[in-house]
Amino acid sequence: MKADLEHITVEKEGPIARITLERPERLNAIDHDIARDLDAVSELLDHDREVRLITIEGAGRAFCSGIDLKELSTGNIDKRIFEPWERGLRRFETMDAIVISLIKGYAIGGGLQIALASDIRVCTKSAELGLTAIEESILPGLGTWRLPRYIGMGRAKKMNILGNHIDGEEAERIGLVDHLVDEETMDEEVEELLQQYMRVNSKGARLTKHATGDAFDLGFEDFFQQYLEFQQECMSSADYEEAMAAIRNEREPEWN
Repeated sequence: MKADLEHITVEKEGPIARITLERPERLNAIDHDIARDLDAVSELLDHDREVRLITIEGAGRAFCSGIDLKELSTGNIDKRIFEPWERGLRRFETMDAIVISLIKGYAIGGGLQIALASDIRVCTKSAELGLTAIEESILPGLGTWRLPRYIGMGRAKKMNILGNHIDGEEAERIGLVDHLVDEETMDEEVEELLQQYMRVNSKGARLTKHATGDAFDLGFEDFFQQYLEFQQECMSSADYEEAMAAIRNEREPEWN
């Protein structure tokens, strides 16, 4: 994969791309370089037709601890960081591939923003999650827009305004994460989950991602018309033909 990346690595294994934030000495804290890298890698993967599933994780003992406070307090991070950062997150949210965040340790501030822009969140029980920008007297990015969609307006205002941390078990209870895994067996459990998502990762799954993403933005008539278009696209696809053949022959489908 061609990209001049400073603090992010990408490994492709067939239809799966694995993104790793590589700044473990700072708990993968976000600076201008990581924002630029995230923007660049999201654009590359968005245009890669072979990729059907993407994982995002952090090197070392944390997913991502948010904006680098040392750099922010000394003026080395300024408002120029926000546009490439949010552009990258939006691509993950709207691209065809299914995006899964693998959360351990800290997913604070921008770290939780990455998770919120993903389709699925896998989390250890002891992980700490929160949007803590209020401590720097700034907004927690478009976590202000995404968080209410997952946990409701009241809980989202509480988390955004207080900046409090919650653990993985509480995050699952309120609907913020989708799968809980044990720290000791995280790798094995994640691989099993990836196989589950790859088994259904057809044209229908990708269009389901897009349709569900519009659930709170489109009125019923517009949503219904989009649904009809998407359904027609699904039923005209090679994946649909393969699904029907798999049913007839009592076998698992093999997506091209």
